[in-house]
Amino acid sequence: MPVDHYENFPVASFLLPARLREPVEAIYAFARSADDIADEGDAPPIFRLARLNDYRRALHAIEQGTPFDDPTLAPIFDRLGRNIREFKLPVGLFRDLLDAFSQDVGKTRYADFAELSDYCRRSANPVGRLLLCLYDAATPDNLLMSDRICTSLQLINFWQDVAVDWQKQRVYLPQADLERFGVSEACIAEGQVTRQFSALMDFEIQRARTMMLHGAPLARQLPGRLGWELRLVVQGGLAVLDKIEAEAYDVFNHRPVLGKSDWLRLAWRAVVR
Repeated sequence: MPVDHYENFPVASFLLPARLREPVEAIYAFARSADDIADEGDAPPIFRLARLNDYRRALHAIEQGTPFDDPTLAPIFDRLGRNIREFKLPVGLFRDLLDAFSQDVGKTRYADFAELSDYCRRSANPVGRLLLCLYDAATPDNLLMSDRICTSLQLINFWQDVAVDWQKQRVYLPQADLERFGVSEACIAEGQVTRQFSALMDFEIQRARTMMLHGAPLARQLPGRLGWELRLVVQGGLAVLDKIEAEAYDVFNHRPVLGKSDWLRLAWRAVVR
C-alpha cells in the first residue's frame, strides 16, 4: 500500500489474500495516524493526548454501535468499524495500541527490559494478534509465536533508530543495560561507537534475533499467502540485524535500509529456509 513513511517491513503486500488487504490497510491507517499524533509535528503533549482520547471515544462508539461525534475521524473509523464488525476483531487490541502511543507522548526512558517488553506488548503485539484473528488462526501457540515476532520487530526498530529516537529525546535502550555495559547517554548524544556501545548493541541484537527465531516457526504453520508474507517479515527483521552488525554497530551514520536487491535475496531465503 502507498504510505508516507519508510517501512523496512512489507505492509499489506500482494502476498496477502485479496480479502484481507482491506482490513489490514484499515488497521494500518488507524495505527499509523495514531502513532503520528504521538510522534510527529510540534503540538504540545496535552493536545496529543486529547486527540488520542478522541480515538478512544471513536473506538467506544464502534463497540457500542453508536455514531461518534467527530466527523474528522470518519475516514479512518468508518472503515475500521466495518472491518471490526465483519471480522469480529477485539477492540481491546486497538486500545492497547492507543495506550502505547499515549505512553510515547510522555515517557522517554525505560528502566529495564521488562518495562520495555510491556511497552512492546501494547505497541507491537496487537498487530500480529489482529492478523491472526483475520486469518482465523488465533490459537494460544500461534499467539505466543506472533508476540515473539512482533516484539522482536519492535526491538529491531528501536536498535536501528537509536540516533533517530535520540533526536526525539527518547532512549529505548533499557537504563539497566546502559549501566551494565558502561554506556552513557552522552555517548549516544555524540554518536560514539565505543567498545562498550558495540558490546551493548551486540547484546540487544542477539536478544532480538533469538526472540525472532523462536517465533519464526509460525510462518510455516500458517497456510497460503499469509505464511509467505510472514516469512518475508521474519527474514526482513533478521536482515536488518545483519546490516547493523555489518556496519560494526554504527547506527548513527549507517541506518540500515532494505532495498529491492535485499528483498529479492530475502524472497529466496523465505523459500529455502
